[in-house]
Amino acid sequence: MPGGGQFRTIVYYGPWQCSSQLMAYCREKCSGRGYALQGCMWLADVKMDFAGTVVRAGSRFGMTNCCCNYATLNPAQNKAARDKWDDSRPEFREQWAKRFGAWPSENGNPYEGHHIRDLWHGGNPTDWDNILPFPKDIHQTLFKLYNQCYANAPPWTSVGTDYPYGE
Repeated sequence: MPGGGQFRTIVYYGPWQCSSQLMAYCREKCSGRGYALQGCMWLADVKMDFAGTVVRAGSRFGMTNCCCNYATLNPAQNKAARDKWDDSRPEFREQWAKRFGAWPSENGNPYEGHHIRDLWHGGNPTDWDNILPFPKDIHQTLFKLYNQCYANAPPWTSVGTDYPYGE
């Protein structure tokens, strides 16, 4: 950083039940767009810290999937969205690296790109605010959990704790 200092980013991966604050955010987001909230899933918590010569600061940002009652895409539309992501993935990861540092990987294998609002429910396949790197083992479980959330099923319909992990 100019003038000294360093940013450090840590991502805590869920999924967890949404806090009351995140549940209220999702309720407002869905209703503001004319949809009903069916569930809320706290996918990750991004913690950013800055340590400089004069100041230390930090912030947290909860990444949530607001399971609104969005219509689903037909198979051809879903495939087109998936193809768009597949075509843009290498460039997206390069741009990510320029902004945040190297795209995360484990044992030489890059994390998968997770679409917060999934493609089947109309999520934008290349929007910066809709993609988060996710470890493969956790990412693979999200499909079943998303189906629960969109089905208005517990535990995604009830409020969880303010911070579901320890540091």
